[in-house]
Amino acid sequence: MEVGFGENNFTMDRGSFKYKQKIYWKEKCKIVSKQKTENGVEVILSASSKNQTFKLVLSEDGDKKELSMVHLEGNHEEVNRFWLTFPTNSKEHIYGCGETYSEFDLKGQNVRIWVAEHQNANRISKKIIKEKIRGKRPNKKLKFDKYESYYVQPTFISSDKYYIHVDMNAYGEFDFTKPDSITLYTQELPHIYSEKADSFVELSEKLTSLLGRQRKLPDWVYDGGIIAMQDWVKDGDKVVEGHDGCGNIDRKLKELDEAGAKVVGVWCQDWCGCRCTGFGYQVMWNWRYSEEQYPNLPDKIKEWKSKGVRFLGYINPFIALEKDIYQEAKEKGYCVKNKNGEDYLVTITTFPAAMVDFTNPAAYEWYKSLIKENMIGIGMGGWMADFGEYLPDDAVLFNGDAKFLHNSWPAIWAKLNREAIEECGAQDEVFFFTRAGYTGTVKDSAMMWTGDQHVDWSIDDGMPSVIPATLSLAMSGFGISHSDVGGYTTIMHMRRSEELLMRWEEMNVFSPLYRFHEGNQPGNNVQFNDDKELLAHLAKCTKWHSALADYLKGLVSQTTEKGTPVMRPIFYHYDEPWAYSETTEYLLGRDILVAPVLKAGAKGRNVTLPDDTWVHLFTGEEYKKGTVYVDAEIGQPPVFVRKESSDLDFLRGIIK
Repeated sequence: MEVGFGENNFTMDRGSFKYKQKIYWKEKCKIVSKQKTENGVEVILSASSKNQTFKLVLSEDGDKKELSMVHLEGNHEEVNRFWLTFPTNSKEHIYGCGETYSEFDLKGQNVRIWVAEHQNANRISKKIIKEKIRGKRPNKKLKFDKYESYYVQPTFISSDKYYIHVDMNAYGEFDFTKPDSITLYTQELPHIYSEKADSFVELSEKLTSLLGRQRKLPDWVYDGGIIAMQDWVKDGDKVVEGHDGCGNIDRKLKELDEAGAKVVGVWCQDWCGCRCTGFGYQVMWNWRYSEEQYPNLPDKIKEWKSKGVRFLGYINPFIALEKDIYQEAKEKGYCVKNKNGEDYLVTITTFPAAMVDFTNPAAYEWYKSLIKENMIGIGMGGWMADFGEYLPDDAVLFNGDAKFLHNSWPAIWAKLNREAIEECGAQDEVFFFTRAGYTGTVKDSAMMWTGDQHVDWSIDDGMPSVIPATLSLAMSGFGISHSDVGGYTTIMHMRRSEELLMRWEEMNVFSPLYRFHEGNQPGNNVQFNDDKELLAHLAKCTKWHSALADYLKGLVSQTTEKGTPVMRPIFYHYDEPWAYSETTEYLLGRDILVAPVLKAGAKGRNVTLPDDTWVHLFTGEEYKKGTVYVDAEIGQPPVFVRKESSDLDFLRGIIK
């Protein structure tokens, strides 16, 4: 055990953080005494040069271990750094720590425990420039330390079937770089939980017993697709608001119906108005429906619902400075402040916005009332609860220190959304999905989505990154997630193709929620209704997803009751060496293996199958364990069902 003292220096730019620290002193503690207790051991440690003394308490209850550290002697303000190193199996694999996109196995990496905007503007700009000069390089990955993540959690799982969770809030690091040891670095007295199990199913159950479990989704979400529709029209190379949002929905629903698509919802981010910027078509963050763009929206929501189509919206913790809701928040002092006592204005993409201070009970209840009255109150079936990562570490809050609340901010945001739904008694009908997270998000957010993927094939930020992101969430205890069908981030030459959209549609059939996105520049992206082939493909995929409803409901029940994730890594059920590093395939429950086509122009791919007999969902051909090349034209993705599954006949029937 080492302790020390240091200072942090954070610089935030559009939610991305540059971090530096200065360590003034660091010392390895000496053991002063050790004694057994009824259920463990107590150790007295000393950092003698600074006259600091600590007690380390290890308690055991069966397979569960708990380690806590308390300060006994010395000035507690003179120590704020703690390093705990313990030996490990050099051959083990490490997973979790929230959501990681470029790597799944974290062995060999140093993971920062600090929530941030994953899509760093500087990193995107460099990628665009390099692609202009060198061409697209979809297999290019940056060093792991160049990435940040929306969802960070001080939790990991080992292939040796144990978990470790640290109860912490401040910045920290988990160092897995050494082959035979792990170092946990915290900036507060550590409190650590660990437990082992005989299987990953049992381990997930134990971990989620500690962290909490997600809630069931409304039954209606499984029966088709949720299609993104916003009120925009093309104006040359750009798009502008169309002022006919409800008419736009009616027209597109008619197209979808005529194509035979199964539609359960329409998702309109711009329900509260739009903001056209240099980045694209964005939302006006004033949380009431835009009477200009969506006249008579509450009545139309009732009409669509009567036809089996829910209306979904969008909200985040920011408020647009130009509108009336901000004026109310400003007058009441409800916003996060800077050191000068002014509203702390944070720049997001191209414009500044204010943040609501959730540590102020009055502001918290006020913001919750906006959801209850202006969203649930007009009949919404759900919404995207975006952001949560942007709390500056130097912000001045009504109550508490931003340095210790930054990480937990997205968890507080999820809690607010959950409470709004439950206080309206709408939990069986209404849900929300979040992007950012930390410890506590698991028990409050019904679902994550994997953030703003690029509309390309890049393994670090495009369609292929969805799989490791989803699986790392699963191994952190968060078992219900999905991605934007088609991706989101569109810049310059980075534009969505027909092929990418259709391959993404095929992949997301085999996930718990089937929801589209138009992207930040919808006029520059291929959309679902651009031609008859695209409409027909969407219709087919929505039918497949709807046919999977009972299977998916069963998997979600396993998550809510036992913590078993819906989408699982191959090694979850198959102890085979190759499976521990596999990032292009996944299991949907116990019985379906999905191997999406993740490369442009590919007409098939190599698939490695674990030790079972597998039936190709589309051809009926049987395969044994091993690696095989599988043809995969669009409309026939490589998906396999375990022959021993009791649901084999049902699952084979979903494509009819």
